[in-house]
Formats: sequence, C-alpha cells, structure tokens
Amino acid sequence: MRKLLLMAGVAGLALTGTAYASCPPVTVADPQGVAAGAYPQQYDLAEFESAANCKLSFAENPAIGELNGRIRGNGDLPAVADRLPSEPLVLAPYSEIGQYGGVLDALSNATESGTSDFLSVRHVNLFRYSDDLQTVVPNVAKSFEWNDDFTQLTVKLRAGHKWSDGAPFTANDIAFWYNNLMMDKNVFAEAKDYALAGGKPMKVEALDDTTVQFTLEAPKPGLVETFTSSYAQPYQPKHFFEQYHPALNDGADEAAKALGYEGGYDLIKAYYGNSDWMDTPSPMLTAGDRISNLPKDAAPTLESHILVKETAEGRHYVANPYFFQIDTQGNQLPYINEMDEVYIGDEEVRNLKLLNGEVDYKSQAINLTSAPVLLEGQENGNYTIEVKPTISSPTLAFNVTAEDEARREIFNDIRFRTAMSIGIDRDQINEVISFGLGTPQQYIGFSPRPEYIDEKWSSHEMAYEADRAKALLDEMGLVDKDGDGFRDLPNGDPFVLDWQFATQATSSQLVELVGRNWTELGVKTTIKEVTSDEYRSAQSANTLDVLIWTKGQPAGSILGDGEIWVPPFDGYFDVRTGMLWAEYISSNGANGIEPPAWVGELKTQLDIYQSSAPGSDASKAAANKMVEIMTGQLLFIGVVNSPAPIYHSNNLKNFADFKTSSYEYYRTYPYRPAQWFLSN
Repeated sequence: MRKLLLMAGVAGLALTGTAYASCPPVTVADPQGVAAGAYPQQYDLAEFESAANCKLSFAENPAIGELNGRIRGNGDLPAVADRLPSEPLVLAPYSEIGQYGGVLDALSNATESGTSDFLSVRHVNLFRYSDDLQTVVPNVAKSFEWNDDFTQLTVKLRAGHKWSDGAPFTANDIAFWYNNLMMDKNVFAEAKDYALAGGKPMKVEALDDTTVQFTLEAPKPGLVETFTSSYAQPYQPKHFFEQYHPALNDGADEAAKALGYEGGYDLIKAYYGNSDWMDTPSPMLTAGDRISNLPKDAAPTLESHILVKETAEGRHYVANPYFFQIDTQGNQLPYINEMDEVYIGDEEVRNLKLLNGEVDYKSQAINLTSAPVLLEGQENGNYTIEVKPTISSPTLAFNVTAEDEARREIFNDIRFRTAMSIGIDRDQINEVISFGLGTPQQYIGFSPRPEYIDEKWSSHEMAYEADRAKALLDEMGLVDKDGDGFRDLPNGDPFVLDWQFATQATSSQLVELVGRNWTELGVKTTIKEVTSDEYRSAQSANTLDVLIWTKGQPAGSILGDGEIWVPPFDGYFDVRTGMLWAEYISSNGANGIEPPAWVGELKTQLDIYQSSAPGSDASKAAANKMVEIMTGQLLFIGVVNSPAPIYHSNNLKNFADFKTSSYEYYRTYPYRPAQWFLSN
C-alpha cells in the first residue's frame, strides 16, 4: 500500500489566464506559434519582439507602491519602464500568464537550518540551469563567453539593471564583491575554493558598466557552473557597502561607529557576514539596541523578494520593485506579492502544518518516512506530493582528526572504516526507510555517477558481511576485554561511539537501524538527536565521533567548486571530517595534524580535473583517480540513495514537474519560481 501511495499521480494545474496585451501570451504549454529563443523558455526583449512580431508594453503589480513603502530606505517609485533594464529578461510561464497578489507561506527549521529551499525560491545568479538540468542559460547576466583555454571569462550584463533600492547594478558590483569582500581577509579569512583558480586569486575587472572580465591563473571551465547552481552570488551592492568599507572610504569606521558598530568591517559583517551563505541572520535579528540606527533593514538585492522583517520565529519578504524579469505580456515579475517564512524545529509539528495545508511549497527536510501520511492527506489539505529522485544521499564519516588519540588511531584505520561499512544492512534500511524505492549506494563524490566513472565504486565494500566485519575489528584489537558484551580499545578503555544527528539531514529511523547494526558487531553506539545548529557547532569544534549529512555533487559543479575533495571535505553546513588536516594545510604546517599522502594526491587530481576541458581524456582520467582514492579510503560511507517528497499547494500555479529533489541544482531555481502565482 505504501509503495502505491508513493507512486501516486500529480494533480493537474488549472488554467485561469488574464487579458491579452499586444503580444501573444506565449507559455511553455502553448508557444502560440512563436519560435523559441536562443535559450529555452526565455528571451531577451528584442529577441522576443522580433520572434513574436510585436511590441511589448510593460505593466506592474498594482500593489507594488505599497510593497515598496515597506522597504525601509526606498524612495518613491518611477514608472515600471524606468525600473526595468533596457533589455529585461522575458520568461515564458509554464502554463499561463499569472495573477498578482498573495503571500507564499514557507516553512524552515530555524535560522540557517533548512532554509536553502525557501532561499532558492527568490534566488538569482549570473546564470542558471534550465529545467533540463543540463543547459546553462543567462539570468542576471545577458551573455557570457570563454576564451579558448578557459582562462578568461567575459560576462555581459543588462544595461539599466537596478538594485532593489533603484541604484544602478553594474560590473563594478561584481568587481567589488571579488576584490573588496572575497579577497579581503578582514571579511573572509580564507578564500573560498570556487573563488580561486589553480589555488590562486583571479583578476576581476569591470571593463565598462556592463562588462566584467574574470582572468584566471589556470583554466577553470567550471566557474560558470558555480554561478549557475550555487547559492553564492558573485556581486554585492558597492554603493551601499563602500561607505562603510575601510579600504574604500577613510571615514568608514567613523560612519559605522555613529551607527553603533565597532567599525566598518563590523557593520559589513552584520549585513554580509563572514560567509557567502545568504541566510545568515540580518541586522534586524542581531543589532539589538542599534536597530534604530541601521542604514537599511537588509542590503539591497537583485532577488525577486527582499527581507523586510525578521524575528527569531521567522522572516517576511516583499516583491522587489526593480526585479529584472517580465512575462510574455510585459508584466513585471514576480507575481507573488509577499513571502512568509516560519521556523518550526520539530519534525512532527512541521508535518502537521503540511497536512493542514498551511504551507504553499516545501521540499527540504521532508523525509521519505513522512510521505505515506502526507500522501493520504492530499485531498483534505488541498496539496500535492510528488516523490522525486535525489542527487545526494545520507553519508557517514568518522572523525579522523579526533582530539582523543586512541580514537583517532581507530578512525584512521581503513580496517575499521571497512568493517563499519560492511556492517550496515543496507537492504534492510532500503525496505524499512525507503519502502524498497531506494538504491544502496557507496559514496563516490560524483552524483549522479558519470558513465565514464567505473561503476564498481558505487558498490565498493557495501555487501552486508557481519562476520567479516567482526573479524576485521578483532584483527585491530577491538575486542571485549571486560566481558560486558561490547568491544574495548586496545588499551582496555571502553569504546563507545557518540553519534549526534539532526533530522534535517536524515531520519531518526535510519540512524537507529545503523546504530543497531553496529551494536550487533559489538561496537556500542549511543544516539542523540540534536538541532542542526548544535550538530554543526559540534562538528566544527571537532568534538563528534560519527558524522552524518547528505552528500554528493554533480560533475559540472565539481568543475567549479572542489570543496568536497579537500580537507575538511565540505563546508560548515554539510558532513565533513579531518578538521585538523584542514588546519594543518591552511597554516602551512604550523597547526593541526599532517594529513596522509593520499590527501595530497587527491588534490593533485582535482586540479587536473578542474583545469581540463570537460569530457576530455585528461578530465575523465583525473575523475576516475579521484574516485579511486576517495572511495578506496572509505573516508565517507554511503548508505541508501532514496527518492524524496516535494510538497506544493494546489493553489500554487505554474509549478513545474521537478526532475529531482536536489540541493545540488539549487532546488527550485531551475524552475523559475518568479513566475509562480497563487490562484484566488
């Protein structure tokens, strides 16, 4: 019965429509005989008018003046034609021309926890994947071009594009982001991998207002993919930040102190943080008594909606009156007036809100184990559940740089990691947790597996072999010395695995089943559910024994960002290990613990992969070597790749058929949520 429920069909979309303008109402469902543009489902303005043989006139949301009035610091609005770029991006809606209005209700776990799903709804970047998840198309950018050896990327922007406060958005905002934020150690103590090429900084120049050029020390064809699928946006509003930036304004510190901050960098970090993650708390939540002095509630944005209220319970957004996209009738997007995000940390309470139809869209942190009850409630709750494939999977790791030397020695022994992998009954987990719909899968780094990667690695050391696992543990000297039924360290001390996890990453049932498997091997495992923030803090503090989160990355993304291949093998929000290896590398050996030689070889192969032409023999050979090293070492241990539920209200229109439930393609971003609308 559960399997039948999980394969239930998707409810159809009702078509409503509005009055036609002078141009045909082109949609993906009905192109009206208008030829496709250079990129699927979108046009530049002149391209659309030529293809449709018409002239678009622009229209705005009737409520946009009131919404603009809630954006503190914004002035009166000029006409919509003066707010749009001279060449706005024209989107063909999926099913119909939408209706303005409404509030999109969203649900997250907490600040910075389970929020990427909602962030992806308003997100924009220079480029994006089309909904085939293969074709890179311009978005904020108008066009882009590589030189022959992928060492110089030239990006053209849209003339007249504006920030949410009406200030011009130009190539200088991209150069400012790179040169004065990413490369300023007062903001980012250590440069992000995606911001480097061959381990060295890039040269980022504004050639004119609409042309920016990235010049790289080494080829990096994946740079475009980084600005296609990542949440990291390669621009920030220079006009806003430069007045508080000590490197750009001699009076920056004094200006910041007058607003209650210690200095300019302190104020910049209050808005931008020292992380490129865009859902860090805004000054509205962190400024305390200084809030009345804030220059703005939130830094100007290019996204479809801008933050106007934040508390510990959630956030509220209104439509960006200067958003750069229109539909094929000339209506400025987004259609939806407001977005409301509520934080609910308890999974059962979140599910209850979903069942009651109190949410318009959610994918992140809905575990497959919740799908049967959610599917049964579709009719009463007026929503639809779709179960879709996923890119990443729950992945385990052991703390190979644990502070306790005895444990560190155990976790670094490949025999231990092998035993713990083959000691997991993945077939049982698939049936119990995934209702038989999943696929037992070893972690290989690349997900989905490219056809040129040897498929043997996807099943490496995965067969359930409890007797062999026990023999390996015995061989290591992990035996029961005191007769209590559990294995002890070779020195006789008790050996107990402390496993903390958060349900944002995986279900409690999966953790319990794996913990039971390990206990049956004689390895005592204590399990404790914690919040996502508690888990991440403990992981960063290097205090955990066992680590778990979802993990995996498409080949194109790895071309641009190899963070998962170098210590600590991912970012703050994901599963990572080897914190002290990372410290050793970043300090040039002054601190931390020296990693084994294979870690250096992994980085060498990553450099070859990232600098080689995609699909070339050199690229494929390096990718295979990377997988051989990473998976052969079992640094990370895969469990079962399972499909995941996607939830959306039946009132939410122009909602596309997602190909995956995936963070790796940035959730809703390929499906153009600015053209979603709420039916009356």
